[in-house]
Amino acid sequence: MNVIIANKYKDMLNSLDIEVIKSLEGVYDVSEIIDNFSNFYFDRMILDITALDNYENLDTLQKLSINLDMAKVILLLDDNDESSSSQYLSKLISMGIYNFTRNLEGVRYLLQNPNSYRDVAHIHNVNAGESYYDDSLSSTTRVIGVKNLSEGAGATTLVYMMLKHLESNYSVCALEVDKRDFIYFDDKEMMSTTSADLPKELMKRRSYNVVLIDLNTYSDPDICNDVIYLVEPSILKLNKLMKRDRRVFEKYNHKKIVLNKSNVSNSELNVFEYEAKTKIFYNLPPLDERRESNREINGLLSKLGFAKQSSGVEDDSDSKNKLLGMFKF
Repeated sequence: MNVIIANKYKDMLNSLDIEVIKSLEGVYDVSEIIDNFSNFYFDRMILDITALDNYENLDTLQKLSINLDMAKVILLLDDNDESSSSQYLSKLISMGIYNFTRNLEGVRYLLQNPNSYRDVAHIHNVNAGESYYDDSLSSTTRVIGVKNLSEGAGATTLVYMMLKHLESNYSVCALEVDKRDFIYFDDKEMMSTTSADLPKELMKRRSYNVVLIDLNTYSDPDICNDVIYLVEPSILKLNKLMKRDRRVFEKYNHKKIVLNKSNVSNSELNVFEYEAKTKIFYNLPPLDERRESNREINGLLSKLGFAKQSSGVEDDSDSKNKLLGMFKF
Protein backbone atom coordinates (compact mmCIF):
# COMPACT_ATOMS: atom_id res chain seq x y z
CA MET A 1 0.00 0.00 0.00
CA ASN A 2 1.14 3.55 -0.79
CA VAL A 3 1.18 7.00 0.78
CA ILE A 4 0.51 10.23 -1.10
CA ILE A 5 1.37 13.65 0.34
CA ALA A 6 0.23 16.35 -2.06
CA ASN A 7 -0.16 20.10 -2.33
CA LYS A 8 0.35 22.01 -5.59
CA TYR A 9 0.19 18.84 -7.68
CA LYS A 10 -2.70 17.15 -5.87
CA ASP A 11 -4.84 16.91 -9.05
CA MET A 12 -2.01 15.17 -10.87
CA LEU A 13 -1.43 12.69 -8.05
CA ASN A 14 -5.14 12.03 -7.57
CA SER A 15 -5.21 10.60 -11.10
CA LEU A 16 -2.80 7.81 -10.12
CA ASP A 17 -4.48 4.41 -10.22
CA ILE A 18 -2.76 2.89 -7.20
CA GLU A 19 -3.79 1.53 -3.80
CA VAL A 20 -3.38 4.21 -1.13
CA ILE A 21 -3.26 3.48 2.58
CA LYS A 22 -2.93 7.13 3.64
CA SER A 23 -3.27 10.46 1.82
CA LEU A 24 -2.48 13.97 3.06
CA GLU A 25 -3.05 17.34 1.42
CA GLY A 26 -1.54 20.66 2.40
CA VAL A 27 1.82 21.97 3.61
CA TYR A 28 3.62 20.18 6.44
CA ASP A 29 6.76 20.76 8.45
CA VAL A 30 9.34 18.07 7.75
CA SER A 31 9.25 16.97 11.42
CA GLU A 32 5.51 16.29 11.08
CA ILE A 33 6.12 13.96 8.14
CA ILE A 34 8.94 12.21 9.97
CA ASP A 35 6.84 11.75 13.12
CA ASN A 36 3.93 10.35 11.13
CA PHE A 37 5.83 8.01 8.82
CA SER A 38 9.20 7.00 10.28
CA ASN A 39 7.53 3.98 11.93
CA PHE A 40 4.63 3.64 9.49
CA TYR A 41 4.76 0.73 7.02
CA PHE A 42 4.22 1.63 3.38
CA ASP A 43 5.41 0.31 0.02
CA ARG A 44 5.96 3.71 -1.62
CA MET A 45 5.49 7.32 -0.63
CA ILE A 46 4.77 9.82 -3.42
CA LEU A 47 5.75 13.20 -2.01
CA ASP A 48 4.83 16.44 -3.75
CA ILE A 49 7.82 18.60 -2.80
CA THR A 50 5.58 21.65 -2.40
CA ALA A 51 3.88 19.85 0.49
CA LEU A 52 7.11 20.33 2.45
CA ASP A 53 7.31 23.63 4.28
CA ASN A 54 10.55 25.45 3.41
CA TYR A 55 11.42 22.84 0.78
CA GLU A 56 13.68 25.37 -0.99
CA ASN A 57 16.09 24.95 1.92
CA LEU A 58 17.99 21.74 1.28
CA ASP A 59 18.43 21.23 5.02
CA THR A 60 14.75 20.28 5.02
CA LEU A 61 15.34 17.50 2.50
CA GLN A 62 18.49 16.44 4.30
CA LYS A 63 16.53 15.98 7.52
CA LEU A 64 13.96 13.94 5.59
CA SER A 65 16.62 11.73 4.02
CA ILE A 66 18.22 10.97 7.39
CA ASN A 67 14.96 9.85 8.97
CA LEU A 68 13.08 8.07 6.16
CA ASP A 69 14.06 5.27 3.79
CA MET A 70 14.43 7.36 0.64
CA ALA A 71 14.55 4.23 -1.52
CA LYS A 72 10.80 4.04 -0.89
CA VAL A 73 10.07 7.74 -1.52
CA ILE A 74 9.27 9.22 -4.94
CA LEU A 75 9.84 12.97 -4.92
CA LEU A 76 7.66 14.97 -7.33
CA LEU A 77 9.69 18.11 -7.96
CA ASP A 78 8.33 21.58 -8.52
CA ASP A 79 8.56 22.79 -12.12
CA ASN A 80 10.78 25.81 -11.49
CA ASP A 81 14.30 26.88 -12.44
CA GLU A 82 15.78 25.94 -9.05
CA SER A 83 14.68 22.31 -9.04
CA SER A 84 15.55 21.98 -12.74
CA SER A 85 19.20 22.86 -12.23
CA SER A 86 21.90 20.20 -12.36
CA GLN A 87 23.34 21.57 -9.12
CA TYR A 88 20.05 21.03 -7.27
CA LEU A 89 19.69 17.47 -8.60
CA SER A 90 23.29 16.70 -7.63
CA LYS A 91 22.55 17.79 -4.08
CA LEU A 92 19.55 15.47 -3.95
CA ILE A 93 21.62 12.55 -5.20
CA SER A 94 24.31 13.35 -2.65
CA MET A 95 21.69 12.94 0.09
CA GLY A 96 20.76 9.49 -1.19
CA ILE A 97 17.60 10.74 -2.94
CA TYR A 98 17.53 8.94 -6.29
CA ASN A 99 13.81 8.73 -7.08
CA PHE A 100 12.67 12.12 -8.36
CA THR A 101 10.63 13.28 -11.33
CA ARG A 102 8.54 16.21 -12.58
CA ASN A 103 5.63 14.43 -14.24
CA LEU A 104 3.04 11.72 -13.79
CA GLU A 105 4.71 9.36 -16.24
CA GLY A 106 7.89 9.54 -14.17
CA VAL A 107 5.97 8.72 -10.99
CA ARG A 108 4.36 5.70 -12.66
CA TYR A 109 7.73 4.48 -13.91
CA LEU A 110 9.45 4.87 -10.53
CA LEU A 111 6.65 3.00 -8.77
CA GLN A 112 7.69 -0.09 -10.73
CA ASN A 113 11.37 0.68 -11.33
CA PRO A 114 12.96 2.54 -8.40
CA ASN A 115 16.32 4.10 -9.18
CA SER A 116 19.65 3.13 -7.69
CA TYR A 117 22.70 5.40 -7.66
CA ARG A 118 23.85 3.84 -10.91
CA ASP A 119 20.70 5.12 -12.63
CA VAL A 120 21.34 8.74 -11.68
CA ALA A 121 25.16 8.82 -11.58
CA HIS A 122 25.30 10.43 -15.05
CA ILE A 123 23.63 13.59 -13.70
CA HIS A 124 25.56 13.67 -10.42
CA ASN A 125 28.00 16.56 -10.46
CA VAL A 126 30.30 15.86 -7.53
CA ASN A 127 31.77 19.35 -7.86
CA ALA A 128 28.40 21.03 -7.26
CA GLY A 129 28.64 23.48 -4.36
CA GLU A 130 27.47 22.19 -0.98
CA SER A 131 27.16 18.67 -2.36
CA TYR A 132 27.20 15.87 0.20
CA TYR A 133 30.04 14.09 -1.54
CA ASP A 134 31.87 17.37 -2.16
CA ASP A 135 31.79 19.94 0.65
CA SER A 136 30.29 17.68 3.29
CA LEU A 137 32.03 14.45 2.45
CA SER A 138 34.53 14.17 -0.41
CA SER A 139 36.71 17.15 0.55
CA THR A 140 36.94 16.04 4.19
CA THR A 141 35.88 12.40 4.18
CA ARG A 142 37.03 9.53 2.00
CA VAL A 143 34.73 6.57 1.64
CA ILE A 144 36.67 3.36 0.94
CA GLY A 145 34.74 0.22 0.05
CA VAL A 146 36.10 -3.31 0.41
CA LYS A 147 34.45 -6.17 -1.46
CA ASN A 148 35.26 -9.87 -1.82
CA LEU A 149 35.56 -11.14 -5.38
CA SER A 150 36.56 -14.64 -4.41
CA GLU A 151 34.63 -16.43 -1.69
CA GLY A 152 35.70 -15.52 1.86
CA ALA A 153 38.59 -13.34 0.71
CA GLY A 154 38.75 -11.55 4.07
CA ALA A 155 37.00 -8.20 3.56
CA THR A 156 35.62 -8.00 7.11
CA THR A 157 38.95 -8.62 8.83
CA LEU A 158 40.80 -6.35 6.40
CA VAL A 159 38.39 -3.49 7.14
CA TYR A 160 39.11 -3.99 10.84
CA MET A 161 42.87 -3.92 10.24
CA MET A 162 42.63 -0.84 8.04
CA LEU A 163 40.60 0.95 10.70
CA LYS A 164 43.08 0.11 13.48
CA HIS A 165 45.99 1.34 11.36
CA LEU A 166 44.28 4.54 10.22
CA GLU A 167 42.99 5.63 13.62
CA SER A 168 46.38 6.85 14.81
CA ASN A 169 46.41 9.50 12.06
CA TYR A 170 42.78 10.03 11.04
CA SER A 171 39.28 10.02 12.50
CA VAL A 172 37.88 6.81 11.04
CA CYS A 173 34.87 4.53 11.36
CA ALA A 174 33.59 1.46 9.52
CA LEU A 175 30.22 0.19 8.28
CA GLU A 176 29.23 -3.27 7.12
CA VAL A 177 26.24 -3.76 4.84
CA ASP A 178 23.57 -6.42 5.42
CA LYS A 179 25.62 -8.45 7.91
CA ARG A 180 26.31 -8.45 11.65
CA ASP A 181 29.91 -9.68 11.83
CA PHE A 182 31.36 -6.41 13.18
CA ILE A 183 29.93 -7.07 16.64
CA TYR A 184 32.64 -9.70 17.18
CA PHE A 185 35.38 -7.05 17.00
CA ASP A 186 33.85 -5.19 19.95
CA ASP A 187 34.81 -1.79 18.51
CA LYS A 188 32.44 1.18 18.89
CA GLU A 189 33.61 2.63 15.57
CA MET A 190 32.46 -0.47 13.64
CA MET A 191 28.73 -0.55 12.94
CA SER A 192 26.28 -2.59 10.88
CA THR A 193 23.63 -1.22 8.54
CA THR A 194 21.42 -2.25 5.62
CA SER A 195 21.59 -1.49 1.90
CA ALA A 196 18.58 0.81 2.20
CA ASP A 197 20.08 2.77 5.11
CA LEU A 198 23.68 3.04 3.88
CA PRO A 199 23.35 6.52 2.27
CA LYS A 200 21.67 7.78 5.44
CA GLU A 201 24.38 6.27 7.66
CA LEU A 202 27.11 7.81 5.51
CA MET A 203 25.51 11.22 5.89
CA LYS A 204 25.58 10.86 9.67
CA ARG A 205 29.36 10.32 9.52
CA ARG A 206 30.37 13.40 7.53
CA SER A 207 32.65 14.55 10.36
CA TYR A 208 35.03 11.58 9.93
CA ASN A 209 38.14 11.78 7.76
CA VAL A 210 37.62 8.19 6.58
CA VAL A 211 34.65 5.84 6.37
CA LEU A 212 35.44 2.22 5.53
CA ILE A 213 32.66 0.00 4.17
CA ASP A 214 32.50 -3.77 4.04
CA LEU A 215 30.21 -3.80 1.01
CA ASN A 216 29.29 -7.50 0.96
CA THR A 217 26.60 -7.76 -1.75
CA TYR A 218 25.78 -4.02 -1.92
CA SER A 219 25.03 -3.28 -5.57
CA ASP A 220 26.16 0.37 -5.88
CA PRO A 221 29.90 0.58 -5.13
CA ASP A 222 29.95 4.00 -6.82
CA ILE A 223 28.73 5.40 -3.52
CA CYS A 224 32.40 5.07 -2.45
CA ASN A 225 35.32 7.24 -3.50
CA ASP A 226 37.42 4.08 -3.94
CA VAL A 227 36.73 0.36 -3.84
CA ILE A 228 39.27 -2.42 -3.45
CA TYR A 229 38.28 -5.87 -4.68
CA LEU A 230 39.78 -8.82 -2.81
CA VAL A 231 40.92 -12.07 -4.35
CA GLU A 232 42.38 -14.91 -2.30
CA PRO A 233 44.75 -16.52 -4.83
CA SER A 234 44.66 -20.11 -3.55
CA ILE A 235 43.98 -22.81 -6.15
CA LEU A 236 40.62 -23.67 -4.58
CA LYS A 237 39.37 -20.08 -4.32
CA LEU A 238 40.62 -19.09 -7.77
CA ASN A 239 39.03 -22.11 -9.44
CA LYS A 240 35.73 -21.44 -7.69
CA LEU A 241 35.88 -17.81 -8.79
CA MET A 242 36.65 -18.68 -12.40
CA LYS A 243 33.97 -21.34 -12.48
CA ARG A 244 31.43 -18.77 -11.33
CA ASP A 245 32.60 -16.19 -13.89
CA ARG A 246 35.40 -16.91 -16.34
CA ARG A 247 35.55 -13.25 -17.37
CA VAL A 248 35.85 -11.89 -13.85
CA PHE A 249 39.38 -10.51 -14.26
CA GLU A 250 38.47 -8.97 -17.58
CA LYS A 251 35.48 -7.24 -15.98
CA TYR A 252 37.55 -5.86 -13.11
CA ASN A 253 40.69 -5.15 -15.11
CA HIS A 254 40.64 -1.41 -14.43
CA LYS A 255 39.58 -1.73 -10.79
CA LYS A 256 41.78 -1.93 -7.71
CA ILE A 257 42.25 -5.69 -7.31
CA VAL A 258 44.10 -6.71 -4.15
CA LEU A 259 45.41 -10.20 -3.52
CA ASN A 260 44.61 -10.96 0.12
CA LYS A 261 45.90 -13.83 2.27
CA SER A 262 48.27 -14.29 -0.65
CA ASN A 263 51.22 -16.66 -0.86
CA VAL A 264 52.12 -15.22 -4.26
CA SER A 265 55.56 -13.66 -3.84
CA ASN A 266 56.27 -10.25 -5.30
CA SER A 267 58.65 -11.89 -7.77
CA GLU A 268 55.79 -14.14 -8.95
CA LEU A 269 53.30 -11.30 -9.23
CA ASN A 270 54.15 -10.51 -12.86
CA VAL A 271 53.41 -14.12 -13.80
CA PHE A 272 50.06 -13.97 -11.98
CA GLU A 273 49.15 -10.71 -13.77
CA TYR A 274 50.12 -12.20 -17.14
CA GLU A 275 48.02 -15.32 -16.62
CA ALA A 276 45.04 -13.40 -15.24
CA LYS A 277 45.45 -10.68 -17.88
CA THR A 278 44.92 -8.01 -15.26
CA LYS A 279 46.89 -5.58 -13.14
CA ILE A 280 47.10 -6.19 -9.40
CA PHE A 281 46.85 -3.07 -7.26
CA TYR A 282 48.46 -4.63 -4.16
CA ASN A 283 49.62 -7.98 -2.84
CA LEU A 284 48.87 -8.74 0.84
CA PRO A 285 50.30 -11.85 2.49
CA PRO A 286 48.52 -13.63 5.39
CA LEU A 287 48.73 -11.21 8.33
CA ASP A 288 48.27 -11.27 12.08
CA GLU A 289 45.31 -8.99 12.83
CA ARG A 290 46.42 -8.75 16.49
CA ARG A 291 49.47 -6.69 15.61
CA GLU A 292 49.07 -2.99 16.20
CA SER A 293 51.03 -2.23 13.05
CA ASN A 294 51.66 -4.23 9.89
CA ARG A 295 53.99 -2.79 7.29
CA GLU A 296 51.91 -4.35 4.52
CA ILE A 297 48.64 -2.73 5.65
CA ASN A 298 50.32 0.66 5.90
CA GLY A 299 51.75 0.09 2.44
CA LEU A 300 48.27 -0.54 1.05
CA LEU A 301 46.89 2.54 2.79
CA SER A 302 49.76 4.68 1.51
CA LYS A 303 49.06 3.49 -2.03
CA LEU A 304 45.41 4.44 -1.55
CA GLY A 305 46.62 7.98 -0.82
CA PHE A 306 46.82 8.09 2.98
CA ALA A 307 50.14 9.87 3.14
CA LYS A 308 50.33 9.95 6.94
CA GLN A 309 50.67 6.17 7.19
CA SER A 310 54.18 5.05 8.06
CA SER A 311 55.68 1.71 7.07
CA GLY A 312 56.89 0.84 10.55
CA VAL A 313 55.73 -2.20 12.53
CA GLU A 314 55.53 -2.83 16.24
CA ASP A 315 58.00 -5.10 17.89
CA ASP A 316 56.72 -8.69 18.06
CA SER A 317 57.44 -8.73 21.77
CA ASP A 318 54.83 -6.02 22.45
CA SER A 319 52.50 -7.32 25.12
CA LYS A 320 49.46 -6.18 23.13
CA ASN A 321 50.31 -8.72 20.45
CA LYS A 322 49.77 -11.70 22.70
CA LEU A 323 47.44 -14.42 21.46
CA LEU A 324 44.66 -13.56 23.90
CA GLY A 325 44.90 -9.83 23.24
CA MET A 326 41.66 -9.86 21.25
CA PHE A 327 39.52 -11.19 24.10
CA LYS A 328 37.86 -8.18 25.73
CA PHE A 329 34.81 -9.74 27.35
